Amino acid sequence: MKGCLRHIVSLLFVLSLISCGRKDRPQLETRAFPPIPSAPSIITDQAKIIEYKVSHFWDNFLEGDYLCDSSHVNGASSDEVEKALGRYITLLEERSTREFAKKEIGNLFNRIEEYSATHPSSNVFSFFEEMVPKYLYDPNSPVRDEDLYLPYVEGLAVSELVSEDLKPAYSHDARMCSLNQVGTPAADFSFTDLGGRMHNLYGIKAPFTLLMFTNPGCEACHEVIETLQTNAIIPRLVKNGTLAVVNVYIDLEREKWQALAKEYPSEWYNGYDQDFAIRQDLTYNVRGIPSLYVLDKDKSVIMKDAPTDKAVIYLQNIQKQ
Repeated sequence: MKGCLRHIVSLLFVLSLISCGRKDRPQLETRAFPPIPSAPSIITDQAKIIEYKVSHFWDNFLEGDYLCDSSHVNGASSDEVEKALGRYITLLEERSTREFAKKEIGNLFNRIEEYSATHPSSNVFSFFEEMVPKYLYDPNSPVRDEDLYLPYVEGLAVSELVSEDLKPAYSHDARMCSLNQVGTPAADFSFTDLGGRMHNLYGIKAPFTLLMFTNPGCEACHEVIETLQTNAIIPRLVKNGTLAVVNVYIDLEREKWQALAKEYPSEWYNGYDQDFAIRQDLTYNVRGIPSLYVLDKDKSVIMKDAPTDKAVIYLQNIQKQ
């Protein structure tokens, strides 16, 4: 009994030393999200100023060793960091060229990976692993952009900081994001209309094409179609041949589609994928419907899986081009 008691006392003594040591350790600090570095005065071109701000957006954040817990990311509140990510993505999408934006997203991944590798207790990597796809890849995100997500998910697919169990999923997402990138020719496919006639995407001739994947039972699809029909400009573009609308059903319930598809505008190309090529051959990365693509006269992709409001704004400005 005395030996057991001595063991307990010794254990309590060791624990007290550890506890005291913890109290003596400096507590990691919190902070506001740090300011974005200003461009040097020598840079006067507005586009270059934006590029500088984007390139250095995370400089003051990805440094030091600050508190990381359930509500803080490297010292700043998680809400602040998420809002900063939103501002960063807006700068990339609205104020930067496509090539620059894609390069910067890749650079962001590399910087986060490098910082996290040298700060293993940090939650920076896991935070961005969750938030970047939330903004750029979630089908419901108003700023979703597969082309911008591609460099980031390619990094996730091979990173040593990612669980091996997740890498196959990231590799799949990277392959899907690489389909029909902006500036590349859209994949051709055939579809059958209500009258039983077969068409090919590339056989439809128009200066611009709005390609839509929809389902007549989908409320969001109905809202998109109503928006297009009631728009002051888009029906006129269809009527004068400037714009062709290709509205394709890619799911399995063809009889249901045929019963409801009669309500679609007759001046559109309304049809279904009779070969299930889009679903089975993964010709397009249709993760949610409606999914909208804007194509030029050569069927090169101008906008990919675009949010409705962005696609409508672009189409309304066609007559100015």
